[in-house]
This record gives sequence, structure tokens and C-alpha cells, in this order.
Amino acid sequence: MIPKYLVDVDIQALPVVETDVIVIGAGIAGLFTALRASETSSVVMVTKKSLLDSNTRYAQGGIAAVISEDDSPEYHLHDTLMAGAGLCERDAVDVLVHEGPMGVEHLIQLGTQFDTENGEYALTKEGAHSQRRILHANGDATGYEIVRALSEKAIAAPAIEVWDNHFVIDLVTENNVCYGAIVQKNNGERLFLRGKATVLCSGGAGQLYRYTTNPEVATGDGVAMAYRAGANIRDMEFVQFHPTALCYPGAPRFLISEAVRGEGAYLRNIKGERFMEKYDERLELAPRDIVARAIVSEMEETKSTFVYIDITHEAEDMIKHRFPTIYKYCLDYGLDLTTDWIPVAPAMHYLMGGVQTDLNGETNISRLFACGEVSSTGVHGANRLASNSLSEAIVFGKRIVDRIASLTPVEQIPNIVYKTERQPHAMQPFVERRLKLQKVMVRYVGLKRNRQGLQRGLDELNRQRAIFDTVLMEREEFEFANMLTCALLTTTSALYREESRGGHYREDHPQRDDENWSRHTVLNRNQGQLEEWIEYV
Repeated sequence: MIPKYLVDVDIQALPVVETDVIVIGAGIAGLFTALRASETSSVVMVTKKSLLDSNTRYAQGGIAAVISEDDSPEYHLHDTLMAGAGLCERDAVDVLVHEGPMGVEHLIQLGTQFDTENGEYALTKEGAHSQRRILHANGDATGYEIVRALSEKAIAAPAIEVWDNHFVIDLVTENNVCYGAIVQKNNGERLFLRGKATVLCSGGAGQLYRYTTNPEVATGDGVAMAYRAGANIRDMEFVQFHPTALCYPGAPRFLISEAVRGEGAYLRNIKGERFMEKYDERLELAPRDIVARAIVSEMEETKSTFVYIDITHEAEDMIKHRFPTIYKYCLDYGLDLTTDWIPVAPAMHYLMGGVQTDLNGETNISRLFACGEVSSTGVHGANRLASNSLSEAIVFGKRIVDRIASLTPVEQIPNIVYKTERQPHAMQPFVERRLKLQKVMVRYVGLKRNRQGLQRGLDELNRQRAIFDTVLMEREEFEFANMLTCALLTTTSALYREESRGGHYREDHPQRDDENWSRHTVLNRNQGQLEEWIEYV
């Protein structure tokens, strides 16, 4: 069994820092939650790098909310449920579509400057949306603009203390109550950060895969530490691969936003042929899982490592105005978005599963909350609808703060001592172990899966379990342990679900099976595998 703590713990022997609310991570979820909480409480934000390093910073497309008079919450709800392939929690989606517009207004009040046209907010359309409801900023730099505005406010807020370059090793829990976290400073010193509420906003797990649009910090830390603490981890098999990441020698897997297809771009194979009509009547605007698998099928059929995205038929001025970041990035590698077809391939983008929460963002552990990509609120189901993630973070961030306001301070903390026999690790360097894990995930737990491959992947991952019995000291060691935990959870869940749905595709079970699999996969360290049946609506 994976241990409860990655390090030996003696709470009374650690220095203690107290605050009201602990926010672990940054991005839109962490920043927005911290700002809301700071209106009435003291807050410590812990980031393992800095406030600007998160998935939010790289979000290009925008944020989905019902703003237009031609749109409605009912349309947004329908689109989200359809994309989620039957596994969305309708109550959670209902909360999102009705409270999202108010959350966007709050972002604007906090200084976010969304693009406008003729005095109104400029709205675009993305895959699987029936209406134009995506607000964007600086064309294709929405995430960066949101993080800029919120981080400026957070740094200036007197009630918020920001701890950059600190690593949260584990959550401190006893009798199903969370009392805070064990934090390691850059110099190796550890302390106990104590609070009346702890909010995980640590983002996703893109680094499980060799090719990802996520930054280096996305190593699944929040999911892993919550699992060790006894939280329910739900639907980890549903991994979203973004269909169109730049695939060019010497260039990182840079995201080519879904909004590019929303504005009329075509997908072409290396023969120059449009191919989406073979796979879905919605063509390039089909849900991400369908487009990503279609691209892989074309790559296999043409024996290529990429396909092309082509927007050269649109006006040059529109392309440069709407996608300035993408245009400049491609130009740095000698690719001109206005005249060239851009080589792209799928890359790991978003984790639909995560730490299970209720409608107030609370987990099954008292005083422990989760917000943003680390959470499983029920909004995304088996396949996230484009641009719903930023909306989810602000809607549930507000709800978390409202719930925290009703909590009383922790009176007394039990004397928690956890010690095990741990051996020094004399194994291969962690950079090599990390690359090996990523290769296993790409080969066996990628876009197309089957029982034989998943079992082989699980066997290879299990051979790495010895890491949990060794003395871990450095950030890269903790990150690898967290990545291995998430990889095991993802592979176990994928092996269990014998059907294809949303971001989970089984070649040996290629059909969606509502009769047998209308349920969530829930894993709990203490209770094993649980199931949650849901009713279709």
C-alpha cells in the first residue's frame, strides 16, 4: 500500500505557522479562492515555483459563460452534458452555467480585461459549443491576462501571504479531519502549516505524459497527497488529450488553441486532405476526444507523426489580431500562421478526474477542499467542454469560501506521529525514472488503450513502488512519488472501465455501455475501489 505520508512525521517536533485558510497552488483556482477568502480571513498561498507558473497561464481559448442575449444557461448546460458523455453530475453543471456569468463579472472587477468589439465583449465559439460564449483576452492570451490581474491583487492584499518556492509534501490528517500541511522550504527545512481549512488548487498531471501542453509543475501533487490522506479520487481514467499541439522539430508541444478551429481552421492529413467528415458530422468542431482520435487514426493510416491545421483561407488581419501569441510563437520557428499549414499532434492537456468534491468544493475529509483541475466536481464528466475549466474554478472557488466561512477554528490538534522503516534509495537518477514513467503512460495509457497494454503498464509501474519505502528529501523525489501515485490511479481506473467513453477509449471495448458503466470510478486508499452509479438526465 502507498504510505499515508512520504516522510516521517512528528507534529510536535515541527515549527508551526498558523493561518485561517491554506491555499496550495496558484493559477485561477488558487488566486481567486485566496482573494475571496482574504476578505474575511488570513490566507497563506503556497506555490512550489511562483504565482505565474500554472496551467491557467497557458490557457489560450478563453472562459465560457452565458453573456450573449442569444445564449442561455440551458444551452450551456446541454452542451456540457453532451460533451461529458453521460458522466456529468447535472447539479454541478447547473451550478456552473448559472453562476458562471457572475464569476466572470467578479474577474472583471478584479482587473481582468477581456477583449471587446463595438463596445461589447467579443465572444467566440469552440468545439462542441452551440453558441458563441467564449470570452477571451489579448486575442489568445486569456489565461495570462487572468493570472496577471489576480496575482497583482493577491500580492497587494494585506491578508494574503505568498510562499513562493515552497513544496507541500503531505496533508496532515487524523480521524478524517485535515489540520493543515507539511511544507518544505527551499533550504530543506520543514514546518507544519496549520489552518482551519485547506484548499487544494494544485492543478493537473500533464507531466505523466512525455508530450503535454502543461508546464513542468503539473506533476499531480494534489491528487496524490489527497489520496494518501484518504480522500476519494474519482474518474482518473478520463484524460483529455488536446488534438492540436505544435509538433515541430526543436519546438515544445505548444498549444494551438481550439479557438483556431472555432474561427474556421481546417485539419488536413499529410496528403493535404481534410478528413474530419469521415469521423464526425461536426467536422473540426467535434468534441476534443473525437478530434484527437481522428488525428491519431490519420497519422497511423498515412504513417506520419503529425497532421496539419490550416487557417490560411481566413483574412491575414483577423489571424494576427485574434491569435497574436500563437502567430508570434509559430513565427519564431519559421512557421507563418497566415500562409503555412501548421504541423500538429495530440498532447496530454487536462485531467477530467481528480479529488472528489461536493457542490461546495468539500472532499470526504473534513476541512479539506479542492478547486480547479485537481478537483472532480462532476462538471466535466468523461470529457471536458472547451473553456469550462476557468469558469469552474471561479464558481467553485466562491462556493468554497462561502463554506469555509461557516467553519469554526480548530481547538486542538492530536499528537500525530508517523514513522516507518525507510531505506536510502540507491536507484537510477530520478530524471531517468520520470522519463521511463512517461514512456509507459504514452505507450499503454494514451489515446487508445486495451487490457493487455494496460496490464503491462500497471506491471511496469508497480515495479517502481519501492520508491515509497525510501528516504525522500528533494522536490524532484517527492514529485516522482506523486507522479507514480497518479499513474497507478489512472492505469488502475482505465483497466477497470471496460467500455469507451469520452477521454477513455478501449480498443477491446470500443462502444459506450450505459447499461453496465453508467457509474464513476472512485478509488480510496483506505477502502479500495468504490463505485458511484449515476442517473441519466
